[in-house]
Amino acid sequence: MRKSSRRVVLAARGRRARSRAPSGVYPARVQAPRASRGRIRGRAWWLPLAALVVAGAVAGVVTAARGEVFGGFQDLLVYQYAGGALLDGRSPYAHDDPASGLPFTYPPFAAVLMAPLALLPGWLAASLWTGASVGALSGSVVLVRRALGRTSPAGLVVLLTVAALALEPVWQNLTFGQVNLLLMLAVLVDLLGPERRLSGVALGIAAGVKLTPLVLVVLLAVAGQRAAATRAALTFAATVAIGILAVPGAAAYWADGLLAPGRVGPPALAHNQSVYGALTRMLDSGPPTLLWLLVAGPLAAAVVLVAAAWWRRGDRALGTCLGAVAMLLASPVAWSHHWVWAVPVALVLWERHRWAAVAWAAVFVTRPIVWPPWGAGRELDWGAQEHVVGNAYVVAALALAAWAGCGQVARSTMVAQRRQVD
Repeated sequence: MRKSSRRVVLAARGRRARSRAPSGVYPARVQAPRASRGRIRGRAWWLPLAALVVAGAVAGVVTAARGEVFGGFQDLLVYQYAGGALLDGRSPYAHDDPASGLPFTYPPFAAVLMAPLALLPGWLAASLWTGASVGALSGSVVLVRRALGRTSPAGLVVLLTVAALALEPVWQNLTFGQVNLLLMLAVLVDLLGPERRLSGVALGIAAGVKLTPLVLVVLLAVAGQRAAATRAALTFAATVAIGILAVPGAAAYWADGLLAPGRVGPPALAHNQSVYGALTRMLDSGPPTLLWLLVAGPLAAAVVLVAAAWWRRGDRALGTCLGAVAMLLASPVAWSHHWVWAVPVALVLWERHRWAAVAWAAVFVTRPIVWPPWGAGRELDWGAQEHVVGNAYVVAALALAAWAGCGQVARSTMVAQRRQVD
């Protein structure tokens, strides 16, 4: 009887301990028996193999089609041009890429990383780049699910990766040969991976390739991760120094190209799903810099504060996604293929409100941003309804931020009421 009573008391204590765990903080799993752990280790090799098979299949299909449905690997051609210019001792900013007709608009450090691509024939570069991008997508799925306290069987990872290919930002990345999926993985490794001595370095490198991840450095600092934020900032500074030393014309980029959003394309184009893009379409001639800063700055700051609150609460997955949303809203140019962060957001929403996750994913699958007339300046003639539909990614992001902010307010109110009762 005594042993039975003791077991009942211990079980009750365990239930009370679990019930006290704050929402978003997941209790440690019970360690599997040795035999089960052996089976898990035996199956672990299936995950990278499955990701490799999916990546190879997608790479073969996209490369065979040459991405010509929408992209033609234009951005990958620019990367190869920039790398080739650097290897030849020329400035990648002096001329546009003759193959795509597009300029190289990334920081100088990006040209250093792109140099090996210039040594590959086009078909091989496209195959490897596409395969690496799909592999990065699979890795991102695994990291987000792990942060949510979920396991990632190989079959499920393959299924989710294939499903994510239906989202417009993802397939646009593949057909254009864009770098965003690789950068997203680098950011997630730092923000969702275990704390380690080099935490922040991958984020700093990502910011050196594309400046917008600097917003996530701010998120780390506000969330109390000052060591990782410092390492990220120092790493970014190192990428700037490397670019200045290694890339001809680097000074011109920092002096002239940095604050010229029109250099990367027409900011009024429907595919520019940022606050700046939305304001440009509303105001015809484009917003003054001051107006953009007055709107985008406080908005991004508010989203970062909400993201940091969720992070401190223990929900790093949602906090990271909100930080990425702030990054996209604040950027003067956030092309639709920059919105690959729609995939992690969908995974996070699925754990809370499945219909919200479905609605969120539907926005990025159905591509409403091109439902109104677009191109050749036709966005400047949109009416009120067309602005709502044509800015769908921005609207969805604002709705997500509002939901997350209301969740924090509700939780703070509930905690305050409990303290008064106590």
